[in-house]
Amino acid sequence: MRVLGLETSCDETGIAIYDSEQGLLGDALYSQIEMHARYGGVIPELASRDHVRKTLPMIRQLMADKNISAASIDGVAYTAGPGLIGALLVGAALGRSLALAWNVPAVGVHHMEGHLLAPMLEEHPPQFPFVALLVSGGHTQLVAVNGIGEYTLLGESLDDAAGEAFDKVAKMLGLSYPGGPRVAALAQQGQSGRFEFPRPMVNRPGLDFSFSGLKTYVRNTLAELAARPDGLTEQDKADVALAFEEAVVQTLVIKCRRALEHTGLKSLIIAGGVSANTRLREGLQAMVESRRARLFYAQPRFCTDNGAMIAYAGCQRLMAGQREGLAIRARARWPMDKLPPLSAFNTRLDPSHGLSVFRPDTEAS
Repeated sequence: MRVLGLETSCDETGIAIYDSEQGLLGDALYSQIEMHARYGGVIPELASRDHVRKTLPMIRQLMADKNISAASIDGVAYTAGPGLIGALLVGAALGRSLALAWNVPAVGVHHMEGHLLAPMLEEHPPQFPFVALLVSGGHTQLVAVNGIGEYTLLGESLDDAAGEAFDKVAKMLGLSYPGGPRVAALAQQGQSGRFEFPRPMVNRPGLDFSFSGLKTYVRNTLAELAARPDGLTEQDKADVALAFEEAVVQTLVIKCRRALEHTGLKSLIIAGGVSANTRLREGLQAMVESRRARLFYAQPRFCTDNGAMIAYAGCQRLMAGQREGLAIRARARWPMDKLPPLSAFNTRLDPSHGLSVFRPDTEAS
């Protein structure tokens, strides 16, 4: 089955074509970072307008570059949520319209399910079941995964997500948008051990996270440094960035270790934009090796928002028989543990295009 995937949940326009037998046939990504950087963050209206301008031309260009015709597309997948509602509606409207014009089924994909399944695009993908750490600008969650759509939420952030904390600390340090990579780069110049920041919620049971207190600790530390006669130096900023990054990473490592202990599982995947952080990967790798477990993650370009993860996730659900009705639906908020498992769909073969088609009486809301 060959699926066109569209990702427009925030400030990246991602396009990809995935084939269930041949794998990823091609993908393209356009980032709006330069446009939003002047404002210090994403402006939703501008993001939506840029998706309108970029998405369809990118689809045409990718199909032309890969010599893929519309007649060879068997389904369309698009991000239906969570995310910026205007941006989501651009992808949902275009994806549903293309599917209708091409007479193929469409499916709305959960953005975080796309991230969770991104490591499946690698040469050696993880096998179910596993524990997943989903860590991005909008989410920090630990999930037990028994299969696609079979998710049990183990813990999540009670306030700021880890990626959001990175972005806010970046602003405190005077760094430009996007903040996460800037903080990580600055931390490489820092001196370890100068500052010791708290590891939030590691001294209490459970798998939930909280990063707002750590963010406040950083702000207070910077204020104290700035009040000195010599003020806040560039080395001070680097040392603070390193101490902050170490605190976040160690907190995530501790919680992931607890999740593996709690579930008894031996495989851990990390996904989402923050999963590209080198210090986090190194910390988790050392932890899983000490437990005789395995760590999986996607290559960096598939850690951030992209069309390939949506095409893959959509392909799995379309092959199981899931499909959308004619309504165009998008959700700014959408709990991932409410998604239906693939086993919830009855399938039959549609001779018109050789696809598994979802029976309306089994459709989940």
